[in-house]
Amino acid sequence: MIEYRNLRVALLGAGSVGSQVARLLLEQGDEFASRVGARLELVGIAVRDVDAPRDVDLPRELFTTDATSLILGADIVVELMGGIEPARGYVLEALNSGADVITANKALLATHGPELFEAAEQVGAQLYYEAAVAGAIPIIRPLRDSLAGDTVSRILGIVNGTTNFILDRMDATGETLADALATATHRGYAEADPTADIGGYDAAQKAAILASLAFHTTVPLEQVYREGITAITREQVESAREAGSVIKLLAICERLTDPETGEEGVSARVYPALISREHPLAAVRGAHNAVFVQAEAAGDLMFYGAGAGGVETASAVLGDVVSAARRHVVGGPGVAESTHAGLPVLDIGRVVTRYQITLSVADQPGVLAKVARILSDGGVSVETVQQSVPSSTGAVVISGNHPIHGAAAPTATLVIGTHEAEEAALAATVEALAASDVVTAVSSVLRVEGS
Repeated sequence: MIEYRNLRVALLGAGSVGSQVARLLLEQGDEFASRVGARLELVGIAVRDVDAPRDVDLPRELFTTDATSLILGADIVVELMGGIEPARGYVLEALNSGADVITANKALLATHGPELFEAAEQVGAQLYYEAAVAGAIPIIRPLRDSLAGDTVSRILGIVNGTTNFILDRMDATGETLADALATATHRGYAEADPTADIGGYDAAQKAAILASLAFHTTVPLEQVYREGITAITREQVESAREAGSVIKLLAICERLTDPETGEEGVSARVYPALISREHPLAAVRGAHNAVFVQAEAAGDLMFYGAGAGGVETASAVLGDVVSAARRHVVGGPGVAESTHAGLPVLDIGRVVTRYQITLSVADQPGVLAKVARILSDGGVSVETVQQSVPSSTGAVVISGNHPIHGAAAPTATLVIGTHEAEEAALAATVEALAASDVVTAVSSVLRVEGS
């Protein structure tokens, strides 16, 4: 028999996720009560416009534009408004009142996470955010709780469904990026302004959250290296397919150790990369997400599922609501975020990776030797080299300020796979290749990950 008083839940925002959270709280009240040991009472939903159309038919009397009054009367506040303001102010208001807060707001956490966690710790409240990364996939709680006794060394994740859908579409159908983006928009996977997704901003916010949590270190968003998929071409995708690889936009969080000094640091970065089709992440299709975690004791772990969607994300939100409610029933202070490690966030140049470099070169004797010398001078060793059948451009080709003379300038294509090297050395070598008088163009540079 339930003896604990009703727990008052305030909801901020009634979009696709918020509407589903409200519906499930209302429809499954008895089930939640049996799981928690107290009834969860949805006391109101704060919105900008109470008359706006909703995805779900909800009682009109629940809606209000007075978020502050709603917050101050709640035990648990669920923030699903998105954006930075006024969400930040409302979350702080809720935490300072002693309420637990559940949020799916990755932008807010990536930008103001330390401030919010400190506010929660000051009053013994708890900030939950399972739904902020990878939608329905449970990844925050495993990193924070299940792997708390282990050392996470690397996280490799597909954490943006829109870009994964686009790249998968390009791979499966041969569409250009523009065509695949149009398909994604038509199917509702991409926003009218897709910049946050295809520019890598959304994935970078999630990388900052994952790295901070996994490495017990505050990783500011501005220190996450970011590249989007806007420069990915159909030719690159086709070349990857022929080589038994696939291009994915990856969020990579990594613990690094200087081999000379033994000093530790962390890296968080987002960029498109080649991975072998034999790697588990290569099988992540459509708009799905997956996070591949490498830990010292647990080994390799993979979390896979829907990365977005109203009902799917609502599942993660409600998991946090149940956890918060149980804490109220059982008692005890909130668990503070761990940033005890305080490791330095390293520049992208310190990362060790591999490159696949595609060059258009003059088809003449000695070219391969010159290219190999440039690589060697940069401290980069070659793992593989593939050369295409030469073709004639029928014109003089210019590389930088270096003309290759002749009525016709026959060229060949070299695809060079490097061994592992520091990013700084690899990037400098590409610049040296671009300036060489035997290289007519650096056609493509992609990192190789997952091996």
